[in-house]
Amino acid sequence: MTDIKSLLGQQLPALKLRATNAEMIDLSALPGRTVVYAYPRTSPPNEGPIEGWDLIPGARGCTPQSCAFRDHFGELKAAGAQAVFGLSTQSTEFQSEAVERLHLPFVLLSDEKLELTKAMELPTFEAGGMVLLKRLTMILKDGVVEHIMYPVSDPAKNAEDVIAYLKQAR
Repeated sequence: MTDIKSLLGQQLPALKLRATNAEMIDLSALPGRTVVYAYPRTSPPNEGPIEGWDLIPGARGCTPQSCAFRDHFGELKAAGAQAVFGLSTQSTEFQSEAVERLHLPFVLLSDEKLELTKAMELPTFEAGGMVLLKRLTMILKDGVVEHIMYPVSDPAKNAEDVIAYLKQAR
């Protein structure tokens, strides 16, 4: 993994990621400020977490993080976010369940093939036989990484931290 701060100022690669609304999204081509919060995975409601999940630093908190972005969605838009996306290495089918269950007003993006993860050398870890993203948040401006929050120590507060950044970045 690259030093995460070296991503600042980097143009995102022109890659299309499948979204939960069936669109293909190229983050590098989006105008204005885009918020992308990366999270390891959400557990389906009928399953428990991966064995040992609670022992992995930073693994817990995906649902509270997504719910915070949902609850603060209007404030994020008012502070200047043109778009908000969640990003994980889970399949779109799996993510669609979370969007519906959590009533998210934005789509989740799947990097199931690890194309963006590898191209940007985003931090990952392995659990349950899967390669998962470590929690981080990127604020993009016209497809370029303007700001990174990593590590995200309090997932439930991440959306508020993004709002504070967006307000001071205007």
